[in-house]
This record gives sequence, C-alpha cells and structure tokens, in this order.
Amino acid sequence: MAVITSESVDLSKVQEILARRKDEKGAIIPILQETQEAYGYLPREVLAHIADQLGVPFSRVYGVATFYSQFYLTRRGKNVIKVCDGTACHVRGSVGNINVLRQELGIEPGQTTPDYQFTYEVVYCLGACALGPVAVVNGAVKGRCTAERMRQIVEELRD
Repeated sequence: MAVITSESVDLSKVQEILARRKDEKGAIIPILQETQEAYGYLPREVLAHIADQLGVPFSRVYGVATFYSQFYLTRRGKNVIKVCDGTACHVRGSVGNINVLRQELGIEPGQTTPDYQFTYEVVYCLGACALGPVAVVNGAVKGRCTAERMRQIVEELRD
C-alpha cells in the first residue's frame, strides 16, 4: 500500500542543485545548505532523494541534517524572529519581547504560525549584548528592542 503525503514536494529544485554538486566529494553540507535555501527547510522526501542520488544511506544524510543546528526539518515561516534571552538581554527586558510574540502570534518559542507567516525562536546569545534587548528579524539585528517596538515589527511584517 502506497503512503500518500499531504504535501507533495517538487524535486526539480534539488535536482538542479544535485546536477551541479553531485560529483563533488564531501558535498553533503553544501548540498543541504543550498537545498534549504531553495525550500526554506529540508523536507524528508527531499532528503531521501539526495541520499538516493548520492548513493549513500538515508541515515547519513539525515544524520548530517540533524547534527547541525543550521538545518530545519520542518517548514518555517516567511518571517523568522529570534529573540535573545541571554543574561544581558534578559536583564534589559527581553521577557517583554517574548510575551509580545506569544500574545501577537499565538505561538510558543520554536513554533510556526499555522499560516506559515511567522516562526519565532528564543536564543541565548546573539553576540550583541551592548545593544540588548536584541532580536534578529529576517536576518536584521534590532538592538534596544522594546516590547512596544517588537509589537510594531510584527504589525509591519503583517502588512
């Protein structure tokens, strides 16, 4: 009996990446990086295709994808917000940002909204302690980010 998934994945994107890198020795990480950039995450079906095309066990590809924190196995939101709650940011009010995101987005840290518009994460140091509380919104650092500013950021991203 065939298993039918709720979401079919277009393998043409990963096929293009593999066509360029397939013969490079030790290219699993760059292949996964490019693949994640193309899909926004690493769907299981795509990981299986990579393993098949490279002639390696699925467990090897999956092992690399799960070892490195840069890789995501679940679909992420269009907008990714990372809030620092390290010591310096915590003392300066990062809890307010966390509470605003919980309230505004209706999700907990590490989750994605059902409409895939937002993914929100709590991290424990972004290396910008002097700017605390700090958030990274779609790759852009937002220093001295108050709860009110965080609320504005969410509103702007929704527009």
